[in-house]
Amino acid sequence: MLILRGLYSSDSKPVALTIGNFDGVHLGHQALLTELRAAAQARDLQTAVVIFEPHPREFFTPQQAPVRLTSLREKLELFAGLGIDRVHVCRFNMTFSQISAENFIQALHEMLSARFVLIGDDFRFGSGRGGDFALMKKIGSQLGFAVQSVHTVAHEGVRISSTAIRAALAEGQLKTAQRYLGRHYSISGRVEHGDGMGRKLGFPTANIQLKHNLPPVSGIFVVQAHAEGMGVLQGVCSLGVRPTLKRDKKPVLEVHLFEFAQQIYNKHLRVEFLQKLRDEEKYPDVETLTRHIAQDVENAKKWFEQHD
Repeated sequence: MLILRGLYSSDSKPVALTIGNFDGVHLGHQALLTELRAAAQARDLQTAVVIFEPHPREFFTPQQAPVRLTSLREKLELFAGLGIDRVHVCRFNMTFSQISAENFIQALHEMLSARFVLIGDDFRFGSGRGGDFALMKKIGSQLGFAVQSVHTVAHEGVRISSTAIRAALAEGQLKTAQRYLGRHYSISGRVEHGDGMGRKLGFPTANIQLKHNLPPVSGIFVVQAHAEGMGVLQGVCSLGVRPTLKRDKKPVLEVHLFEFAQQIYNKHLRVEFLQKLRDEEKYPDVETLTRHIAQDVENAKKWFEQHD
């Protein structure tokens, strides 16, 4: 898969493309991308996805922006797995936000050689969100490319959306989130050095770098981790502010892997959340914290025994 910056490509091959934020790359997104691939194949086109980084709401109202389900890297990995040929990552800044809807459509045609565009009928784009499906279709017909809308995907009567998944995760409903995502919810990141407290307490942890400070889940979880060349590793994790030990309120993801003693600093680890055990708690002392960690480890191991 080719990853390109902005609305530019040195490849002049015509494309079937779609546009959006695709946070989570959930079943609704996957259905859209499957439809895109079918349309591209029928027209002998490459597939292309145009996304924005950061999310426009993160740029305009960072304090009110929704928490992310996927980092840029995770999103790109999922696109590659779904067979997308090209992804255009557009840096969303003040200059980009001022591109008119008409000029944006023109760029899709001239710069990316768009011949087919697939978007939601409620998708808005361009300066002041002035562009919509009707405008895309009107200008597309003038420029000679087809525009088609995609229908909403629902599960048991509920529209699958990034918002619905965030709500499910916030309530600890991992099974619901899994159904909407089509996979376990996961966080990926590089293993970095922590403060060594887990090792001091007898439960060494892999500390995962969080690209965003507001993950959609918090608490203690049964997890399985994936690292290149190491297969699937079972464990338990804590994701939160560590109220007994810390006061800076910055979330930390710490994973204790069972029967594992290898050095994995700087390796990339994908952590899948399987079951929530409990919320974080503040304990009166480190001894009490250690006892609860030991119980969490035991409970997680029992969970794996029951779900083998």
